[in-house]
Amino acid sequence: MKKEEKIERVIKLLRKEYGEHNFADTGDPLDTLVETILSQNTNDRNSARAFLKLKKEFPTWEQVLKADVRSIQRAIHSGGLPGIKARRIKHVLGEIRRRRGKLELDFLGKMPADESMKFLRSMKGIGPKTAAVLLLFRFNKPLMPLDTHNLRVAKRLGIIPQRMSPEKAHKLMNRLVPDREKKTLHINFIIHGRKICKAQKPNHEACVLNNLCDYYRNLR
Repeated sequence: MKKEEKIERVIKLLRKEYGEHNFADTGDPLDTLVETILSQNTNDRNSARAFLKLKKEFPTWEQVLKADVRSIQRAIHSGGLPGIKARRIKHVLGEIRRRRGKLELDFLGKMPADESMKFLRSMKGIGPKTAAVLLLFRFNKPLMPLDTHNLRVAKRLGIIPQRMSPEKAHKLMNRLVPDREKKTLHINFIIHGRKICKAQKPNHEACVLNNLCDYYRNLR
């Protein structure tokens, strides 16, 4: 079965199982960006706690930019890797301010998806997933982020080669998945990865994708 055909069947099965998702984030794009940086290598609860603490300590992004790294690190400690993430946040905010003259990202909404992706990816600390999350959910750009759940499910299905780098995987999935399906498939992969296709002990019997899954086929 060609990958394009498999993707089409996966999209339909997961939409039937979990629904369609068209919601958009209407908040400050900088909030979305920093939240996504904090979500790297941790769970949603820990990253949310770190973000709320950061906003409590520093109500504006100007204050975060002016703060020393250690103060930011203490505020986001619950999110894991606080030293790395504090430096990333401060660097990214500094780069935005340096390039744009002010701390705002609303201009990305007027740019084509590839140009806005190029702008974000040019800053150290912003990978393909972080950039795509911001552009998809805040500006409704046709991009598909691949988080841990997305990568795991797609690799088990055989859509993404097991040893393919995240960078190449993002390019492959964004080429294969139709633009109109990218948000829904991204979210449905997350739901499926949490409920059924878990890292440990996936529930094959309850999986609506088991007939399409290379991983399951190799177990039998």
